[in-house]
Amino acid sequence: MTAQEFSTDLPPWQKQAYQYWIEGNYNKAATLYEQAIEAEPQIKFNYWHLGLMLLLQGQEAEAQTTWLLAMAEGEAEQIEQWTAELIQVLKTEAERLEQLTEYSVAWAIREHLREICPTDVENLLYLVQLNIELKQLTDEELTSLGIIELLKSEQNLGVAPEGLLQVLRKVVSYAAWYPSAVEFATACLPHFARLPDVPELLLQLAGCYEAVGDISTAIESAKRCYSLSETLAEKIYSIYYLLRSLTRTPACWSEAFSWLQQQESLLLSLFAENPPTLDRFSTSRLLISSFFFPYFRDEPKSNRLIWNQIGQLSAAIIQAEAKEQAERYRQRRLQKSARCEPTKRLKIGYLSHCLRRHSVGWLARWLLQYHDRDRFEINAYLVNYEPPDDFLQEWYVSQVSQAHKLGIDGWKIAEQIYQDEIDILVELDSITIGAVGEVIALKPAPVQVTWLGWDASGIPGIDYFIADPYVLPESAQDYYTEKIWRLPQTYIAVDGFEVDVPSLRRNQLDIPSDAVVYLSAQRSLKQDPNTLRLQMRILKEVPNSYFLLKDTSSAKASREYFIQMAEAEGVESDRLRFLPEVAKESVHRANLGIADIVLDTYPYNGATTTLETLWMGIPLVTRVGEQFSSRNSYTMMINAGVTEGIAWTDEEYVEWGIRLGKDPVLRQQIAWQLRRSRQTSPLWNAKEFTREMEKAYEQMWLKI
Repeated sequence: MTAQEFSTDLPPWQKQAYQYWIEGNYNKAATLYEQAIEAEPQIKFNYWHLGLMLLLQGQEAEAQTTWLLAMAEGEAEQIEQWTAELIQVLKTEAERLEQLTEYSVAWAIREHLREICPTDVENLLYLVQLNIELKQLTDEELTSLGIIELLKSEQNLGVAPEGLLQVLRKVVSYAAWYPSAVEFATACLPHFARLPDVPELLLQLAGCYEAVGDISTAIESAKRCYSLSETLAEKIYSIYYLLRSLTRTPACWSEAFSWLQQQESLLLSLFAENPPTLDRFSTSRLLISSFFFPYFRDEPKSNRLIWNQIGQLSAAIIQAEAKEQAERYRQRRLQKSARCEPTKRLKIGYLSHCLRRHSVGWLARWLLQYHDRDRFEINAYLVNYEPPDDFLQEWYVSQVSQAHKLGIDGWKIAEQIYQDEIDILVELDSITIGAVGEVIALKPAPVQVTWLGWDASGIPGIDYFIADPYVLPESAQDYYTEKIWRLPQTYIAVDGFEVDVPSLRRNQLDIPSDAVVYLSAQRSLKQDPNTLRLQMRILKEVPNSYFLLKDTSSAKASREYFIQMAEAEGVESDRLRFLPEVAKESVHRANLGIADIVLDTYPYNGATTTLETLWMGIPLVTRVGEQFSSRNSYTMMINAGVTEGIAWTDEEYVEWGIRLGKDPVLRQQIAWQLRRSRQTSPLWNAKEFTREMEKAYEQMWLKI
């Protein structure tokens, strides 16, 4: 019986029972149902509800006894009907509790439903979601529920594909590394074959396929989405999803570049529309769609022209849609500017979805740790916060005056920042998540700054982009809309990294102890074919040398590609080794020590991996370019006091790689120099770096 049925045309006692029920006074409600059963024992609905009231009080055995008593003398057909009635009562209550976010009790009810009908797929899917909400879904639990076997065996589940897809996305997000999660995803996929060709569903499927490592199917889904997309914005975003999968497989690099060119052409067509046909949803997606340009080309003027146009277009649409909100923020900025207090304690807000076990999370922590709390109040805005077991995320929560655990509604996040009266907002994600872009466009803080994450977004709401003398060339201001604020030495510094015991040894990889070992520690996304050819040229010229590469999600296809590339450059394939991922970052850093030289990627350098390499005292060869992402290793090496290995051309890159491979004395000198730099270099002095950032904040405040 539903809540609506309880509220109309019922006897007064039932209305009173329902009132007790929704108020949580289950004991009084149970008393009324007991009295009703005494008066009319043949009315079975009263038994179902009495048992439910007992269950809600934690009296599980009593609840089951009540239900069994009601069915004790029934015929088979009657019992079947009564069971269906009981199931409906329990489902209705579980749904009510889920809406109230009372997940523990809802889970208990659905566990009873599972006992009554263990093959109810819909109920099992709800149990999976509740286990995730309660942070109690384990690898074993997902298997023991029986849902995987049912998905494999049942052809007609009676469950909407959209609902199944929603559960799949939650499982992949929560526990993609569980073997049972991959098995669950594999079992789900055949049930989507009958989906209508709806672009949005295909995009979600592409994301799920990618997350579980089925890259070929992810590519197929994204291409189908592209072919069905009707608007320019839809096509641009479907290419973004397609590039996410294509760049996971180095063999697809050439195809990926062709799609990138198509995306650029579509973006230019969109900019030419007057007015552009974009709503808020499409605008948020547009902000992240151009993510891949710096991975393919070191052309900052062209890349930034696209980002700046996207930023300006998106900001105009967002401000128009949230006109009243944006105007309130503008009025406060005008008031702040008119009465700037030069000596006030500044309120700094850090906005990010990466303050967790993520590259940004590992690097930004020192700044928050060393902030002077007498001069600055620190708030954190954790976008798309999820409560998994992430110790680094919880460390951030503990370090600030206020930690806001937020969703992905940019307008609500902006309002929170406005209500907190943040003076300087520092965003660390640039255009990697649409919600952050929305916040920046609305400009809830008088001063807004981009630091660390990826590159500047081009959104007009950003006032400053933090850099240093090296990470951007002198001419960069010509193509940045943000004012470039150069710190005196380095735009990033850390006090070091946690290092564990290595899980790799040379003999495990069948590498001689006297061999020269090169390593590329980057994801396949950064494995540009031209740079890979240069690396093979180095390997060819250094006798007794080996090259270690990270395995990717498309391991077989990637290995074949790397082997073909090696053989095409005259390098024996048995000199390549493929390293599996490790779960702990501290073990990954320890494993870097197996290498004699790390070969950086171009046009997208390492950043966190470069810092880790230098901290471990390993010589690095990097190719310096013009854009922010191709100069990270350069500024880090300069600020660690090392110039050996910095190359300005492809030929210099090869020369440094060969020289370091053939000169063990030089390698030892660099390693010693890097170790000494821990006590002397700006790169490893996070406290001093924090003082420079704080000076910058105070000077920015005085300029408003």
